[in-house]
Amino acid sequence: MHMLESAWMENPMSMSNSAEAHENLIAALSPELRALALRGVIRSYRKNSVIINEGEIGDSLFVLLQGKVKVYSTDTEGREITYNIVEAGDYFAEMWLDGGPRSASVMTMEPCVCSIVGRDALRDHLAEEPEFALALVAQVIRRARAATETARNMALLDVYGRVVAALESHHQGAASPEAPVVLTQITHQQLASRVGASREMVSRLLKDLEKGGYIELGVKRITLKKKLPARW
Repeated sequence: MHMLESAWMENPMSMSNSAEAHENLIAALSPELRALALRGVIRSYRKNSVIINEGEIGDSLFVLLQGKVKVYSTDTEGREITYNIVEAGDYFAEMWLDGGPRSASVMTMEPCVCSIVGRDALRDHLAEEPEFALALVAQVIRRARAATETARNMALLDVYGRVVAALESHHQGAASPEAPVVLTQITHQQLASRVGASREMVSRLLKDLEKGGYIELGVKRITLKKKLPARW
C-alpha cells in the first residue's frame, strides 16, 4: 500500500477524508499507472508551488493524480520557456534515470496531488512489470521528440511562426468558418512562455489576427475561425 504524507491534514477526520479522496484518485488511473502510484508517497501541493528545480539532483518520479503542472526553464533575466503541460493521469520527472540533474523545473498550475515514487520503488516496479519499462521508454522518446520540435521552432521560426505552431499543436485538422476550433484554458502569458517571447508581443500578434478575422479572443479562450496564414 502507498504511504500518506500531506501538509493539508489537520485532524484525524480530515486525514480519513483525505485518505479516501486519494484512494479514489488512484482508482481513476489506468491499471498500469495505478500499480505504480500505489508504491509512492502521496503529497498535496498548492497552486504555483515549485515541485522540482532545474539542475537539482533527484531520484523520484511523480504520478499526477489531480491537477495540472507545467515543465519549464527560466534564465537569469526571468524569461521563461514552457516545454510541456502535464495533466492528471500522467507522470513526470523521469529524466533522472540517466543519473544526471533535473533538466527542467516543474510548477503546479492549480492545486495538485501526486504520488511520489522513489528510486527503489521504481526499480522494483520495473522488475515486476516489464511492460511498464517499455511504456516508460516510449514516454521518454515522445518527450525527447517534443523537445526537439521546440528547439527546431525556436531556431528556425520567427515569433509569429512559433505562435502558429503552438496554436495548431492543440488540435488536429484545420479550422474553417464552418468548423471553428475553440482552445480553452490558454492565456496570452502561457502562450508567450510556450514560444519564448514576451506577453506584449504575443498579445499584439493575436490582436492583429483577430482584426484579420482569423481568430476570436475570449477569457482564457482562443477560437480559431479559419486556417492561420503561414506569414504575417
